Amino acid sequence: MAKPGTPMSRPDVLVVGAGGSGSALAARLSEDPSRRVLVLEAGPVPADLSGFPESLLDARLVPGAQADHPAVSTHLVRLTPGQAYVATRGRYLGGSTTVNGGYFIRAREADFTRWAAAAGDDLWSYERVLPLLRRMENDLDLGGGPLHGDGGPLRVRRTSLAHPAAEAFREAARALGYPEEADKNAQEAPGFGAVPSNAVDGIRINTGIAYLLSALSRPNLTVRGGCLVRSVAISGGRATGVVVEHAGRTEVIEAGEVVLCAGAFVSPHLLHLSGLGPARDLERAGVPVVADLPAVGAALSDHPQVALEWTPREALPEASGSWLGGALHLTSSRGAEPGDLEVLQSLVPLAGLVGGAVSVPGAPLAFLASVQTPRRAGRLRTESADPRVAPRIDYGYLETEADRGALRDVVRAVASLVATDAFGEVSSGLVEPAALDDDNALDLWIATRLGTSQHTCGTVPMGIEGDSAVDSQGRVHGVPGLRVADTSILPTAPLRGPANTAVLTGELIAAAMRAQ
Repeated sequence: MAKPGTPMSRPDVLVVGAGGSGSALAARLSEDPSRRVLVLEAGPVPADLSGFPESLLDARLVPGAQADHPAVSTHLVRLTPGQAYVATRGRYLGGSTTVNGGYFIRAREADFTRWAAAAGDDLWSYERVLPLLRRMENDLDLGGGPLHGDGGPLRVRRTSLAHPAAEAFREAARALGYPEEADKNAQEAPGFGAVPSNAVDGIRINTGIAYLLSALSRPNLTVRGGCLVRSVAISGGRATGVVVEHAGRTEVIEAGEVVLCAGAFVSPHLLHLSGLGPARDLERAGVPVVADLPAVGAALSDHPQVALEWTPREALPEASGSWLGGALHLTSSRGAEPGDLEVLQSLVPLAGLVGGAVSVPGAPLAFLASVQTPRRAGRLRTESADPRVAPRIDYGYLETEADRGALRDVVRAVASLVATDAFGEVSSGLVEPAALDDDNALDLWIATRLGTSQHTCGTVPMGIEGDSAVDSQGRVHGVPGLRVADTSILPTAPLRGPANTAVLTGELIAAAMRAQ
């Protein structure tokens, strides 16, 4: 029986990272009893649900909003050249799905069309991925059918809109003419609706719980926690294993194939440290070049976000079941993509999300306003061959007038919602009203409050050649035995948060590997 930390003979597949993608990929690969699978996770790996602290299970909390949480790793980034920011990622079984908000909305059909075109493979088309989307979920609201599954490992339930603030949000959206979007995991016209979530009965069911805990009894699967992978071992141009630090020792673990599922920050950094990336940058950092892959870390894709707080007229009930209320998707004035703006409602004060508390008496509530237009900017650059030296990560936000204009649109949309009579039933207005009528003043207001949705993608983009690093199945160009299977391979972030798509990526690449 394979338990966390149990050694095994040379695995057929070594998976780096037990997060949204890695958990799904490892679980699916190990369904084949002839394939030996080893998963190395940097954080703790509990053997059962009792090993998860309450703060990681309570869906009303967002541990990823707490930079000092023990289940979180931090990354110093620059949103703009002059604005530093601390980005967080999960370091625990389940990865960032253990510390995020439980938001589990599928990418839009337009995203899959764009990715399939970039990859030169209809493997990523909506028609091809829909069976995988159905296979991975157990939709507790809608059950099985042409669009949804009822037998997958991940239970999905939509957030309740019974809270007075959620009801007021719905009525405000209706008053402004936004359509109802009953199922945000269908491909309906963007509008207002509940948020599909992997939080059920108040418990955040991360991918480690959903996929791996039930699979640990398989004799061909081993999951080891506390393992910091430092680089990929390459011999004769082929990946042969990884260099890992565990319990104070450094060792090389050999494997038939290596799959990086460490996320859009760590996966490209590991490639760089292994000599795979832009040759000039690697030479400057003192890393011997194995393969010149300029696309690794050349740009990234993420969603800029601004929080707008509002003051309740009177004390409102505590959030129940989830911190999330409703969500509104609308289209920016430039109309780049239908539904490219998102207004997400928090029923827990920001002070509570940051402080790890569900209730903060007297504190305002908030809307999270973000721009989800697919775009690439910024860069991830490795500056030292020492793996302890963090890479430089630049987001490149606010670089263009289109960037700034879309943020103005979504901030003005929130202000309009709060100003409706319907929302005035629960709110006395925004805490910090913006200068809505002056573009320059509004740009300054936004710039001083800018954040990010923590949805990084695109640092190891897939494609046929040129501006890509992997193919449609995650195989690193020119390096046999090595794949990447996480959101770093998506050329652009989807029009919705990528948690659902991270799991899909693990499912898709596992299916491709099993088919070979």
